[in-house]
Formats: sequence, C-alpha cells, structure tokens
Amino acid sequence: MKATIWHNPNCGTSRKTLAILEEAGIDLTVVEYLKDPPSREKLAQLYADAGIAPHQGLRMRGTDAEERGLRNADAGTVLDAMAEDPILIERPLVETDKGVRLCRPQDVVREIL
Repeated sequence: MKATIWHNPNCGTSRKTLAILEEAGIDLTVVEYLKDPPSREKLAQLYADAGIAPHQGLRMRGTDAEERGLRNADAGTVLDAMAEDPILIERPLVETDKGVRLCRPQDVVREIL
C-alpha cells in the first residue's frame, strides 16, 4: 500500500502518525507541507475525499485564523488562505488508496490502512 502524509516534523501528532505508517510498512511519501505546500486544488480534493469541509481542516491554534475571520468564512476563502499560508493547514493529512483522513488523533490513520 502507498500513502502520502502532509507532515510537520515539529508536531507530536504528526510524528506519531508517521511512526504508525512506518511501522505498518507502508510505501510512504512524506511531504513537509510548510516547505512544499499542497495547491488549493489538492487541498480541496483532500478535504472532499476525507468527507470534511475545509474549515474543519483549518488550524486555529497558533495561527491568526481567528483574527482573519476564517472560522466562519466560506470554503473558497479558507482554501485560498491555506494555499497562501500553509501554517493554516491542520496536520497531519494522510492519503491512501482507501481514502484521506485528518489524523487527529493519530490513531485515525488506521481507518485507511
């Protein structure tokens, strides 16, 4: 099985999710999304495949999302903001052939393995 994780090595939940994937022997692509952010289109696809709205993937803690009015913004505005400033993307996102999950908590990743 192949998987892609949009990862932040400074995040404990992201590191734990990565460890689960590595322990499972997954053919893994690790994308440090702060250095190599997904496009707006890719984010839209990931959230659609995960069955969540973009604002559910919006990182509020440690960002200026609240001040920017993003909590109640429409999906397009949230996606534009995330594409422009990837710190607004909640992590980790994992994509496999079985689907996409925002892995908070990290054990959610097991649903798509």
